Amino acid sequence: MAALQPQHHHLLLPRNRPLSLRPPPPRLRLPSRSHRLLSRARAVSAATSTATLEDFRRWLSSHGAGEGKAFPAAVPEGLGLVAARDLPRGEVVAEVPKKLWMDADAVAASDIGRACGRGGGLRSWVAVALLLLREVARGADSPWAPYLAILPRQTDSTIFWSEEELLEIQGTQLLSTTMGVKDYVQSEFESVEAEIINANKDLFPGTITFDDFLWAFGILRSRVFPELRGDKLALIPFADLVNHSPDITSEGSSWEIKGKGLFGREVMFSLRTPVDVKSGEQIYIQYDLDKSNAELALDYGFIESNPSRDSYTVTLEISESDPFYGDKLDIAELNGLGESAYFDIVLDEPLPPQMITYLRLLCIGGTDAFLLEALFRNSVWGHLEMPVSPDNEESICKVMRDACKSALGAYHTTIQEDEELLETENLQSRLKIAIGVRAGEKKVLQQIDDIFKQREEELDGLEYYQERRLKDLGLVGDNGEIIFWET
Repeated sequence: MAALQPQHHHLLLPRNRPLSLRPPPPRLRLPSRSHRLLSRARAVSAATSTATLEDFRRWLSSHGAGEGKAFPAAVPEGLGLVAARDLPRGEVVAEVPKKLWMDADAVAASDIGRACGRGGGLRSWVAVALLLLREVARGADSPWAPYLAILPRQTDSTIFWSEEELLEIQGTQLLSTTMGVKDYVQSEFESVEAEIINANKDLFPGTITFDDFLWAFGILRSRVFPELRGDKLALIPFADLVNHSPDITSEGSSWEIKGKGLFGREVMFSLRTPVDVKSGEQIYIQYDLDKSNAELALDYGFIESNPSRDSYTVTLEISESDPFYGDKLDIAELNGLGESAYFDIVLDEPLPPQMITYLRLLCIGGTDAFLLEALFRNSVWGHLEMPVSPDNEESICKVMRDACKSALGAYHTTIQEDEELLETENLQSRLKIAIGVRAGEKKVLQQIDDIFKQREEELDGLEYYQERRLKDLGLVGDNGEIIFWET
């Protein structure tokens, strides 16, 4: 589960081009420093020992977490929650008291609260990440030690991929986003390293590297429940072991924060099962129905075969070199858009309604430029929702098809080659993710190209602005002939 929103990593376009579908060339600059802190701490759970898992269960029980309806166990995904008995839909399967959470309140109550306070109002995720690293460094002395012992050193999130693995997503938007996220985390690390970590050697006596900080970021991004953002960000031990299933399509939340005990003063995180579960079966929830495969790969390290998860973000931008830049920007802003607009195209779904309208605005010029005059300012968007002229409509088709061709040329495999590779047995999980994401992006790009190819073939049959205007004035007859006067 992810709640961190570091920034929007859409494709930024060169100022002299109205459209680009290709990500900027990524810098495959990966940290070379070793996981010194994590190698000292037991943060690997790829093969969590039985003893470690038992310690974790005893720790939960001693703090009143859970109601005996579910227990942590080794599952194909790594660790998960397994039903201790038959559970009906909506049954509470885990309750975790706030004293076990790792959140802003835990930071404030810890011995690093003072240091974080001097950090000038740290972002919540940064503060919790520092708490996580501080507690890992304390080892067995940490009150969260049994929980920290089951945390993985890595997931299959693309932020942990090697350079060789990242080359498998060369040309994808996911690669551009992954490198952007790592750059963001790097900048945050450099800031807290100087202001907090190095300034508080009594709290951080060991060497904390960027790799350590990236690990903490990845743990938070993959385990925090989606709605727990900003100041509410929290790691919830036990509950965060629940895994995702594509078979669960419930939109409703599977959890809530509620009061319990005398006068409801004890705050609890309560997790419910969204479906009936048999005793001994794993409990699943739906992480987020709106995430694309690229987002699932970035946040959690897995993808789905569902076509609705395949998407591509088209970025459109009004070029500053456009002679009508000011007029076009005014029109865009009057209609809730701006200099740049981002449109997520989903496989097998229609284009977003405003995308064609915005494209027509970008490409308008020549004899159609009269529509940009102040006289039309309040009505031009309505005109742009329908074809303006053959030249304008041809231009939007050419722009989109050229961009799709350029973007498709950035991949080192074809859709057919990817589909053949996916049929290979025993594919490594990260390679499977890479192939799935790049194949999905290419399918969406091909779909966009097909849409505009078909539109090109239909240009002669479309009705344009001038024809619509003549009809409005009653100057076009029933058979389409222009009438200059009536007898």
